[in-house]
This record gives sequence, C-alpha cells and structure tokens, in this order.
Amino acid sequence: MNAYKAHLLNALTLLAMGGWGYFATKAPTALVPVFIGVVLLSFSQGVKNENKALAHVAVVVTLLGLIGIVMKPLMVALDSDDLMKQIRVIAMIITSVIALVFFVKSFIEAGKARRAKEAAEK
Repeated sequence: MNAYKAHLLNALTLLAMGGWGYFATKAPTALVPVFIGVVLLSFSQGVKNENKALAHVAVVVTLLGLIGIVMKPLMVALDSDDLMKQIRVIAMIITSVIALVFFVKSFIEAGKARRAKEAAEK
C-alpha cells in the first residue's frame, strides 16, 4: 500500500461510515466525516501525483479529522450499547491512522530521495 491508496481508503471509509451513521441515527453531526471524506477526495489526484502541498494539506485534514473523531464520537460510541456505532467510529479511526502512517512514511522517503539527489549533484 502507498500513501495514495491509504488516503483513498480513508476518504471512502469516512464517506461510507459517516453516511451509514447519518442514516442510522439521523444526527446531522454524523455528516461531519462525510464532509471530511469529500474534502479528502478532492485532494486525491494531487496525492496520487505526489503534489507536496496538496499532500501536506491532506495530512492536516486527516489529522484534524482523527482528533475530532477521537475526542467526542469515540467516547459517545464506547459509552453506547450500539455495537455498529462503535464499529463505524473505530473503522474511521483505524483508516485515518493508517493514512497518516503512510503519509509520514512517504514524506520520509521523499526527503531521503531529495537529500540523495542533492548529494549526488555536489
């Protein structure tokens, strides 16, 4: 898996789980992950083409989304007896963490490649 695939998996999971949560509960706050998923999808082509600026914005949006999911929805889901709610929230957290890991990994690899290129030019 690479950063693009992890990013796409996360965006689609946020869309699917947020939509499922909205239709299951009719709570408008369940649309927040859907919105984040749409925003992330809008960055997909840039992430795929390894556009540094768009990839960094996608990381920030992913991190903010993860923080938002962990702060309230996770606590509410864990206090709930609704297993499906817990699964939806945990799935969004897992894919967000996976996406962040692959982004960081790709940033480290790009930095090493850039430094190697600079060293070869000297």
